[in-house]
Amino acid sequence: MQLGVHYANFTHPDWQHRLTERLTETARVADQGGVAQLTVMDHWFQMEQLGGPDEPMLEGYTTLGYLAAVTEQLRLGLLVTGVTYRHPGLLAKTVTTLDVLSGGRAMLGLGAAWYDREHAGLGVPFPPLKARYEWLEDTLQVARQMFAGDRTPYAGTHVRLEEPVNVPPPVHGRIPILVGGSGEKKTLRLVAQYADACNLFGGPAEVVQHKLEVLRRHCDDVGTDYDAIEKTVIVGADPVGGSDDFLAAAEAYAALGVDMVTTTPAGDDPVAWTTAVAERVVPRLASL
Repeated sequence: MQLGVHYANFTHPDWQHRLTERLTETARVADQGGVAQLTVMDHWFQMEQLGGPDEPMLEGYTTLGYLAAVTEQLRLGLLVTGVTYRHPGLLAKTVTTLDVLSGGRAMLGLGAAWYDREHAGLGVPFPPLKARYEWLEDTLQVARQMFAGDRTPYAGTHVRLEEPVNVPPPVHGRIPILVGGSGEKKTLRLVAQYADACNLFGGPAEVVQHKLEVLRRHCDDVGTDYDAIEKTVIVGADPVGGSDDFLAAAEAYAALGVDMVTTTPAGDDPVAWTTAVAERVVPRLASL
């Protein structure tokens, strides 16, 4: 099993002067310590459960471009890109640029978006949920087409592309697409239809097992190879402060076929936390 680090909180002591330094060093420690993936959030305002708009938040793809230059091995992505934030064609171009400049390390995580406050705050339209899911499906189709170099004009529910050119192309010919969320009727169906990976909310193993069974049924319905989809979960547990409990949960997930568990640095020092995770947790996860 692999470990992903989700850098969601920039509010550490003296962040006004040390935000970039901490982010950079955390990424370098993760890169050199065997962490498989580093993600940040796709938000303009910090989430309210982490303090809201008065707390620091960096724009996601600008941050990933910076991280590509200070790391060598980590897969980089947003967990997850909200489809309301960027036009699908420009998003595909942005992620491909990240992939080219990082040497093929980009991942496109996608979701239907939810944070209406930041949309209203910065004057960006926030459609109803039904329309956001339609945009999500359009975006998945556009991304797959543009990553593949198909220049056929595209017409979706909301999106029209007359000339979907994407040069230079992805380094490895394609960029893995992840759909985040656990919704059984729509989200997991979109995983089965279009994605290379899912990201489920962690919880009791029996809940994750149920979600994976739903995903398998969707795969059977649309003719997708369930085993080819990367299964990831994001958890709130701290692998440093409670490593035995964290590893027991990870072992249960691994038995269900989960490939990666992602968690967020705890405490005031993400560099020290990531160092401890690399030393104590990554080797034990690798044995699962």
